[in-house]
Amino acid sequence: MKSRKWLVERREEKGYSQSSLAKELKITSQAYNYIENNQRNPSVELAKKIADILNFSWTKFYE
Repeated sequence: MKSRKWLVERREEKGYSQSSLAKELKITSQAYNYIENNQRNPSVELAKKIADILNFSWTKFYE
């Protein structure tokens, strides 16, 4: 699977590391890494939290 490069770029633009964003989301760094590397899809609830923090439409995860 290809990584979600757009998600990596957005996270870095906002100044987050994977671990700092995971901590804010109250998930493990490994769980966030799986999402970023497109190994898992986030739940709708988690997609909305990530999108709110990084300022994009949560539906982008499901395009």
